[in-house]
Amino acid sequence: MVFERKNVDNDKLVSFYKALVWPRLIEEKMLILLRQGRIGKWFSGIGQEAIAVGSTLAMQPHEYILPMHRNLGVFTTRDIPLSRLMAQWQGKASGFTKGRDRSFHFGTQEYKIVGMISHLGPQMALADGIALADLLSKRRRATLVYTGEGGTSEGDFHEALNVASVWNLPVIFLIENNGYGLSTPTNEQYHCEKLSDRAIGYGIEGRTIDGNNILEVYHTVNELAADIRQNPRPILLECMTFRMRGHEEASGIKYVPPHLFDKWKEKDPITNFEKFLLDEGVLDAEKIEVIKKGFTTLIDIEVEKAFNEPDIIPDEATELADMYQAHNNTTIQQSGNKTSKRYIDAISDGLRAGIKKYDNLVLMGQDIAEYGGAFKITQGLVEEFGRERVRNTPICESGIVGAAMGLSINGFKSVVEMQFADFVTCAFNQVVNNLAKTHYRWGQNVDVVVRMPTGAGTGAGPFHSQSNEAWFTKTPGLKVVYPAFPSDAKGLLLAAIDDPNPVIYFEHKYLYRSISEDIPDDGYVIEIGKARTVQPGDEASIITYGLGVHWALEYAKGHSDQSIEIVDLRSLQPWDKEAVGASVRKTGRVLILHEDTLTSGFGGEIAAHLAEHCFEYLDAPVMRCASLDTAIPMNKALEDQFLAKARLAEMMEKLLNY
Repeated sequence: MVFERKNVDNDKLVSFYKALVWPRLIEEKMLILLRQGRIGKWFSGIGQEAIAVGSTLAMQPHEYILPMHRNLGVFTTRDIPLSRLMAQWQGKASGFTKGRDRSFHFGTQEYKIVGMISHLGPQMALADGIALADLLSKRRRATLVYTGEGGTSEGDFHEALNVASVWNLPVIFLIENNGYGLSTPTNEQYHCEKLSDRAIGYGIEGRTIDGNNILEVYHTVNELAADIRQNPRPILLECMTFRMRGHEEASGIKYVPPHLFDKWKEKDPITNFEKFLLDEGVLDAEKIEVIKKGFTTLIDIEVEKAFNEPDIIPDEATELADMYQAHNNTTIQQSGNKTSKRYIDAISDGLRAGIKKYDNLVLMGQDIAEYGGAFKITQGLVEEFGRERVRNTPICESGIVGAAMGLSINGFKSVVEMQFADFVTCAFNQVVNNLAKTHYRWGQNVDVVVRMPTGAGTGAGPFHSQSNEAWFTKTPGLKVVYPAFPSDAKGLLLAAIDDPNPVIYFEHKYLYRSISEDIPDDGYVIEIGKARTVQPGDEASIITYGLGVHWALEYAKGHSDQSIEIVDLRSLQPWDKEAVGASVRKTGRVLILHEDTLTSGFGGEIAAHLAEHCFEYLDAPVMRCASLDTAIPMNKALEDQFLAKARLAEMMEKLLNY
């Protein structure tokens, strides 16, 4: 192993050595604690320390690093106290996740580290968003994100590289190629000679280096980072190394040929660097022993400090409160001129008002710039606000939702347009695992709105017509809104943009150009979580939202002899239990109407709540009117039969005659 000092003086070499030895000695202590049964799990990075330490030393302290679970050296090199790391690993209150997540699954703005989630790959899109925020803010910074060789098989890897390439984002994508993804060797993971060769396909630079040589890692990352700060662009850097322990300690190492351990033991990053420092006269054996002994003593002290912390006392109120970031979510009405606007125009107005209010708001989506989006909602916005803030994206929903979260981490807001709500399946992991759970896990706000053109009625078939709101109402950490009128469409969109929590904003395609309403020209906010009684009555209540509101109004108009109260939920997470309960207590009969399928539709949640909390006020069973439990057909007659509207009159007759 050849070490090149270049401009690194002796003092710096010693500091590099200390940074390299510190995580190794911590890991050796963890393995002892594991055998003693004092800790339950450990993912070892022994043999790979030079990558984490060398690359972190090369980055500036204010630049973000997104590591993996074998990168203890990132955390220690950023000077996070071991006692706090140990508290995190032990699930103590002083850990970064308050006992809510394990090992390195956390982030910290204090140390500019964003940890991974268990799913391989999503962190790379976050790095894109972080780097984009730096570019938009004219900050000359680089972002460093890690993945393993196995993670390069994930779609998230390819989406992130493609977005970074198209947008010239200053990101170093670092692949730790340690030979195995759990037990799967590299020859079963990819067929190219070097993973860095994949850079060619994205039109970016790729390099492969010795990941066990701390100086080679440091110099390479230092030079690349300095370059892309001035000339922003992504780099793919493959660091060759070897995993000297199992995937985790419980998995063992029997699947690895023994001769590989012998080969890579000779390439140990610490042993070789020590020999270099001894040969250079920078250190001697006595100084090395003093360094290691001092670290060992400190490790024992720090570890016991964490063990001696009291265990967490569970508190339901605290857990529920921390699922969302606190936000003063109240209705703000605006006086002044009103103009008749279609539903689609109200959404456009909301986007325009939001981007004027927040100079850090970015709109992203497929074809949303000059083309104006599939439904022309963003038409004219790029001419008004520019391509930096109204951004066309490649067709990669996961990568863009992840980038939106990265923007939020680095101080921006974003609105992402799904071309159709159906396509959100391609970003499902980012939405339900990254966006939804991040604040609860480590207190980070996620200022992301995902716009969802949804619903049937246009003969668009199974993949452009689904009502998929129930997928997200089940996920704590998300807010879900679903306006039925132009006034609500604008006010709820502005509320969603204001909110520091991720909001899934459903907008019904059938309503875009079919309804109009006088709405304020100025910006205003409608409180998320507040229902609206659109028609009073005392004989029965229809609880509904979205297009269902208009079905209910049409039914009531055709049955003027019936006194029907119609409650428009407007928000599904949170939903207005008080308003619904008040209506049911008033009428004694309730029909829950929605466009989604019956089984596991959101109406089931409302029905369960009413049975539990309003049973004594009911004069008939809670009834549901929903669409058939099939996929949505394209043929108009089949679609009409599918939709809940086809059964509304029958269900109302059944309810009223009970």
